[in-house]
Amino acid sequence: MKCRHCKNNLNHTFVNLGYSPPSNHYVDPELINGTETYFPLIVKVCNSCFLVQTEDYNKADDLFTNDYAYFSSTSTSWLSHAKSYCEMITNHLKLDSSSFVVEIASNDGYLLQNFKKNNVPCLGIEPTNSTAIVSRDIGIETIEEFFSVPLSKKIKGSYGLADLIIGNNVYAHVPDINDFTSAMKLLLKSDGTITLEFPHLLNLIKHSQFDTIYHEHFSYLSLITVSKIFNNAGLKIYDVEQIKTHGGSLRIYGCNIDYDKEISINVDRIISLEKSFGLEDIDTYKNFQVKAFNIKTKFMQFLLDSKKNKKTVVGYGAAAKGNTLLNYAGIKSDLIEFVCDAARAKQNKLLPGSRIPIFDPSKIREFKPDYVIIFPWNIKDEVISDHEYIREWGGKFVTFIPDMVLQ
Repeated sequence: MKCRHCKNNLNHTFVNLGYSPPSNHYVDPELINGTETYFPLIVKVCNSCFLVQTEDYNKADDLFTNDYAYFSSTSTSWLSHAKSYCEMITNHLKLDSSSFVVEIASNDGYLLQNFKKNNVPCLGIEPTNSTAIVSRDIGIETIEEFFSVPLSKKIKGSYGLADLIIGNNVYAHVPDINDFTSAMKLLLKSDGTITLEFPHLLNLIKHSQFDTIYHEHFSYLSLITVSKIFNNAGLKIYDVEQIKTHGGSLRIYGCNIDYDKEISINVDRIISLEKSFGLEDIDTYKNFQVKAFNIKTKFMQFLLDSKKNKKTVVGYGAAAKGNTLLNYAGIKSDLIEFVCDAARAKQNKLLPGSRIPIFDPSKIREFKPDYVIIFPWNIKDEVISDHEYIREWGGKFVTFIPDMVLQ
């Protein structure tokens, strides 16, 4: 396999998490005795541009299907994050009714609804039918395709160029990152801005966040590497923020490379931080496998000890993170009774691979488990706040990334 960006040979394995089905392919109960397709979950690192990337085994349209079950609006904290961003960027760029905003991977309209309420013209690009329908239902014009250079040309011809292009947690999801970046360049006004949010590779390594690795994530990104990808496409990064979402992410601000935009000192600061951490040293990537294995063994031991001591364990959050951890550890419903999730699209289905049933969160109060494992640890405060009632019977919450914590 060649690097998706610089086409260098990939000779270094970052981590091997075994085999698992796509993390968002939930199973209908009537198909419990059917088969699932498993793919190797192996991540490589390029020793030239240091793009960390999954090996090629499947295509994006095999992963992001019409019944895609991730709906951004399910999380109240994510809705709040989106609203705050929209208020900030509207003021920052002075967006109004004469502006044009495009969001790539607009999901169920969770973010663009804020622009619509303020009469800022906007367009969503969302390839999954299940979420695009919801977006249209709230009045967001949505194109149901994968973003690419050909689609960018069509949008440019029909709608004109964009003042703002947004991509929250999509940049890591694209198999052809060069085409995607070139497509943004084509659609951007000469003085327009691109903002992208993505989990920061530095935090993934530092905090052992291996469960953020799954087939839908083709890339794991640093500012060093994204700067190279942008520059190659005729873009530059003029500012960057560290934000708390998804265990620590970057929000980058990009523009055309020939636009006379002052570069913030934040860019050099984050790149220096990454270099100091060793993100341009291949040795930095070599011990991540051990970190993942140690968390896996602690997770398995906790479940085995709980079973031995007749303690009941359930999960909260039918999240991709949880599916990576469960399938890497080989866990089934004999050790975790069920998982609860607020997303109706996931309820009454089975987790991929582990086949653990998914129920409405009300099942927790009914069942009264001893332990509730929070799989989407990035929203653990929200989950704990919503389900404090488990203290009534002595229940405890558990997380395993980066370390096992009982609370």
